[in-house]
Amino acid sequence: MNPAARAFWLSSPGHGELRDVTLPEPAEDEVLVRALYSGVSRGTETLVFRGGVPESQHDVMRAPFQEGDFPAPVKYGYLSVGVVERGPDALIGRTVFCLHPHQSRYVVPVSAVTVVPDRVPAARAVLAGTVETAVNALWDAAPQIGDRISVVGGGMVGCSVAALLARFPGIRLQLVDADPARAETAKALGADFATPEEAAGERDLVIHASATEQGLTRALELLAPEGTVVELSWYGDRRVTLPLGEAFHSRRLTLRASQVGTVSPAARPGRGYAERMALALDLLADPALDALITGESRFEELPELMPRLTSGEIPALCHRIRYPDPA
Repeated sequence: MNPAARAFWLSSPGHGELRDVTLPEPAEDEVLVRALYSGVSRGTETLVFRGGVPESQHDVMRAPFQEGDFPAPVKYGYLSVGVVERGPDALIGRTVFCLHPHQSRYVVPVSAVTVVPDRVPAARAVLAGTVETAVNALWDAAPQIGDRISVVGGGMVGCSVAALLARFPGIRLQLVDADPARAETAKALGADFATPEEAAGERDLVIHASATEQGLTRALELLAPEGTVVELSWYGDRRVTLPLGEAFHSRRLTLRASQVGTVSPAARPGRGYAERMALALDLLADPALDALITGESRFEELPELMPRLTSGEIPALCHRIRYPDPA
């Protein structure tokens, strides 16, 4: 008999609940995982929680092990770390990362889990999905030694990008955010900080991740001639207006999208999703990335927690969910 499991469901926009789950028996090529931690990605998950996924994007926005459909009821999430309890001998007892919703235990194919390196704490490994987004973004952006780079938007994705860029040699890096409190996060990650009004201009590359029209406009304003903005934000059902009739053409600026659903074509030939995730987990050996985890709650608190995260009452980058120890 499989042990009992519970999962977090969005029952209707703005309202969540924990539901009992009946787990199937793992097949030969599957594993049973007991969750240790999961992470709430405040940008995407709070958009889902408020019912903001536009109908045209319902299929594109599906998470790998999502159940139900947008807007609700739906089981959604993609940052889970756990221990393999049943499966191939080589995996039993190993800590793994999986793109799975918030659930205490789950059965997934072996191919859906990635072993967390021993040097990466399980509590930090919940960041793997977002660091994977940052890896893909930097493959798309292709920064060069000596570039003047700004990251506009100090949320979970923007800070992950800044953390990786801080390791590049010769980069002049600035994290730009409207919240002055992000200065401490930037310092922990090894980046300079500025508010939008104080941000340095003449940038060769700007990574935009604020998910606001004002942030994207400011990102374009910060570019040097021939500069590029790489857009990581997801706006859901909101429309965005940009000043493309001003200096956009005369300065020959570029605005391009980056999205983690497809491996960047700039990646080395043959690199796929598994290699990208393994790289993200390897990069999480850096303890500086702990700065991205700004709070922790028990799994049982998730239905009361999500409305507070969505409203901004609890400011967060990644809010970590801790699961109870096995009985």
